[in-house]
Amino acid sequence: MSEIINKRARIYLPPRPATQSGHAKSRQWVLEFEPSAPPRPEWLMGWSSGPNTQSQVRLHFPTLEAARSYAEKHGIPYDLEPPRPSPRFRPKVYADNFRYDRVENWTH
Repeated sequence: MSEIINKRARIYLPPRPATQSGHAKSRQWVLEFEPSAPPRPEWLMGWSSGPNTQSQVRLHFPTLEAARSYAEKHGIPYDLEPPRPSPRFRPKVYADNFRYDRVENWTH
């Protein structure tokens, strides 16, 4: 447990995936540890590996307070990244392209 205490963690709210329109897995706070060493290629297969297994750990929490209390309870120093504001989603209706009082010019 003393090895975990020396490592810093990062608490953040992950952004929405760029390839998806939904908000799945983007409303939970994530606590992950910083890598202690950069990955290096394995000599036999060429895969990237490293001695740090803590970099594989990602803990998900429903709220920021839960993530902070977990880190403080276990004595884990952490950096908090505030969430970025997400752009507003304005739904578009296909029928608006053919409205009589349309403001823009119709171009084909």
